[in-house]
This record gives sequence, C-alpha cells and structure tokens, in this order.
Amino acid sequence: MTTQTAPSSLPDRFNFAQHLFARNRARGAKTAYIDDNGHLSYAELADRAQRFASVLMGLGVRREERVLLLMHDCNDWPVAFLGSLYAGVVPVAVNTLLTADDYAYMLEHSRAQVALVSSALLPTLQAAIAKASHEVQAVVVSSPAAPVGGGASASGTPTLDFDHCVASATPMATAVPTGRDDIGFWLYSSGSTGRPKGTAHTHGNLYWTAELYAAPVLGLSEQDVCFSAAKLFFAYGLGNGLSFPLSVGATVVLMAERSTPDACFRRFTELRPTVFFGAPTGYAGMLASPKLPSRTEVALRLCSSAGEALPREIGERWTAHFGCEIIDGIGSTEMLHIFLSNRPGDVRYGTTGKAVPGYVVELRDDTGHVLTGSDEVGDLYISGPSSALMYWGNREKSNETFRGAWTKSGDKYFRDADGYYVYAGRSDDMLKVSGQYVSPFEVESTLMQHPAVLESAVIGVDDANGLTRAKAFVLLKDKSLGSEALAHELQAFVKAKLAPYKYPRQIEFLPELPKTATGKIQRFKLRELEKSRA
Repeated sequence: MTTQTAPSSLPDRFNFAQHLFARNRARGAKTAYIDDNGHLSYAELADRAQRFASVLMGLGVRREERVLLLMHDCNDWPVAFLGSLYAGVVPVAVNTLLTADDYAYMLEHSRAQVALVSSALLPTLQAAIAKASHEVQAVVVSSPAAPVGGGASASGTPTLDFDHCVASATPMATAVPTGRDDIGFWLYSSGSTGRPKGTAHTHGNLYWTAELYAAPVLGLSEQDVCFSAAKLFFAYGLGNGLSFPLSVGATVVLMAERSTPDACFRRFTELRPTVFFGAPTGYAGMLASPKLPSRTEVALRLCSSAGEALPREIGERWTAHFGCEIIDGIGSTEMLHIFLSNRPGDVRYGTTGKAVPGYVVELRDDTGHVLTGSDEVGDLYISGPSSALMYWGNREKSNETFRGAWTKSGDKYFRDADGYYVYAGRSDDMLKVSGQYVSPFEVESTLMQHPAVLESAVIGVDDANGLTRAKAFVLLKDKSLGSEALAHELQAFVKAKLAPYKYPRQIEFLPELPKTATGKIQRFKLRELEKSRA
C-alpha cells in the first residue's frame, strides 16, 4: 500500500463554478480561452456563464435536473458547463462521435430536460430526440450556421440560439448554494468494455483533482498556455482544459476538430502552448509524421499522457526530440483524473510512477489480500477525495466498482523494487498462458519497439487444443510491408526480449485498430472479431 497525506476538507456549501469565478476575479482582462473563432477573457467567461445560468432557469430547468452537453470544444463549452454548475443544474457531458441511437439512450437514461448542442451535431441530436421516449423541453444550439431563435425541430422541440439566449439574459447574481457532495455533473464511461455508464461526480471532485494534481504535480501556473488533445467531454480532458488551468489562472487552447497530428502541430507552432496533454496513440502518430515540428518551433515545457500506459520507446523518443518530458499517469472516469503519476524531474518511462499525494493505492490479489511485495501482479484499488458517487441507475456495476472508501480501477499493476507502479493491462484483458499471467500491454509495448510497428493490440485466442495463446493485431508504419516473413521477424523480436511463453503465436496486420473516441484500443471488438470467425 502507498499512503499519502489526506487532504483537508471543503466547506459543506461549495459551488465549483462560484469558486473558480472568485479565484480569478482579479484576472478579469486575462485570456481564459482561445478557440477556433476567438478569445474569451476570465471576466467574459464568468459573465456569460452567469447569464447562461439564468437561461436555464428561464427554460424551467430546476436544481439537480440534468442537461445534455453535446458540443465540440469551443468557448461555449466551458460557458455551458460552468453556467450549469452555477445554477445547480447537472450537465451531462457526452462524446461527440456517437450515433443517434447512443444519444437517444443517454437522453432517456439521464432524463435531460434541455440539450445543448453544436450546430454541426444538431441533425444527429434531432434524430436521437425522435427516437427517444423521453421528451426534451428545448434544444440550445451553439454557433448555428443560420438563425434558429424561436424555431422548432421536426419533433416540435423548441430550438434556440445559444448566443442570442446568453446576450438576452441577465447574469444570475448569486450561485445556487450547492454542497460539496451534491452531484455536480455526469460523464459517461468511454465504452472500451461495452455500454457506457453514467458516472455521477460532485462539485467537490473537480476541486480536488485540480488541487492535488494541477499545481503540486504538473506545476501549472498562470503563465502557462494549456492545450489538450483529449476533448472536454472526457474526464482527462475536462481536467486539462477546464478545472486545472482555471484553478491557476492559465490560458487554454480549444480545438473543435479531431486531434490529428497536423491539427496539433498547427496549434503547437501558431499558439505555442507550454503544456500539452495527449494520449499514447496521439504521441505515436505525431512522432511518425514527416511534419513533426522541430524543438525550436514550439514552446513546450511539459507534456502529459493518460488514457493508456505510455510505452517507454514513445516517451524516450519524444523527450529526445523536443527536450521536454511526458508525465505519464493513470486516471479514470470514476476517479475523474490522475491518481498515479510520474513527476517532472522524476520520470521513469515504462512505469506509471507513484501515488499522487492525497490518494492511497493498493494492489490486491483475487481474494482481496493486499500485495506488499515487488513484482506481484494485482488489481489496482484507489482511495481518494475525487471518487464518483455511483453509476446512475446501475446498482450492480456500482457495487462492483465503488467499495466503501475504495474504487476498483479494473487495471492490473505490479510495483517494481523501487516502488514505481508498472501497468500490466486491464483486468478483463489479462491472459493466462501455460498457467502464467501474460500482460497484453507488455507484449504490445515490446512489439512497438520494432521500427516497423506503429501500434499493436494483443488478445487471447484458443488453439486447436483449447489452450489460450496470445494473438497480436499490428498496425505498421508502412502498411504495404505486412508479410508472413515480417510476422516471423516480429515473433522472434518479442521472444528475444520477453519470456518465451509470452510471444504472440499469431500476428495479423490490420489497416487500423478499433478505438474509442478518446483513443483507447477496444480489445473486446478484436475478441468479437475472432469469435465471429470461429
């Protein structure tokens, strides 16, 4: 067990939006956000959010009711999110890359009274409203291509213009006196293991992730310009692009488009962020790009990685090129942000570092016994002040994950002799080969050290005798190179670096790997693919 100093408590009455506005009152003229269309100062952010709180009240949304937030990253996103918190309303931030069926489910599950949507996503939302049995009272459209004020959708739901509503409203003078443990917002799990779950977080949780990680670990300050490839609807992105920078008065770059290497490079060189937040897949793609900017073209002082464990090779190559470290850590939708992390100046690539101060982590075996030795693989449990309250309307899954003061992450880890935690894979992805556990991530990381490999994913398949063997799906840097000879070369490469029983008995080259919108590989889809072939 790794023990850290427990944080002091928050007052019973606490509204996170009010807290941020008070903390930044003296920075009114400073730029809080830069999106694709312009700048938003701290004073404008507070004013527009307080006006939006009044808009929600005018639409009849009551305290603790939900509103769906389906918006691309832009300046209206933090206005909508913080305005909802200020009004005591619960924003349900959702993935922008889903289908109408997904949104219909989320509307019904959350019983959202109002939907907030980017204009480009309006047709998909309208299709979802038509499918859903739950009735939405109004749709508020951000950056509409044409005026929509006072209009209505085909289903008869009133459709309003976000800017017009905000400009016409009077700022709400006083925040709703929410409690630190009141539900503040929802995030849906990313769906890497199946149907997403509505994860209910409190006002206090946003405070604690920022207080324990933003300044003390990342060293964020008001001089920083933060840019996150992970979008705001993702727990990691919400910290990177809202609670972390706003807690210290920093500036945030928002990007509506997909986080491709070229799109990120443009922000690196034109807006010159000092801190970048990405995921391993994104870092790998940027390093493979011929357009990778030089060290002198960027202003990066620090980078962060989460979502999946960062392979050693990617971290080392990035630091060699840009001269700045990638701070790899692990967080989760359930814990809201990172609780186990490397530190600036103490980065050990290939590990996830040590517990963030304020959190306690344990490794437990299948019987629940706490593992205290090094190199023993166990289930990762976390105790800390940012844990979600529950999965809404899902007692069974809530009981599996939230166990008193502890949250079961679903990840397997071991601790090395120096106390650094090393990722071994998702609990439901672990393989037992020849009676011994094999971490898919360990095999994947080894494959990625080969110069021909861009990404890989490993699952277990049964051989003719019914025994489990590792199979690797590989995405090559040059997709034309896939061959039986290269497959044999990769197998020999893994054998030379790992115990012989761990090497993949089969290798299949794919043009792409199935992923969630946040970049996590969906191994369950690969397992389904194999099952369909059987």
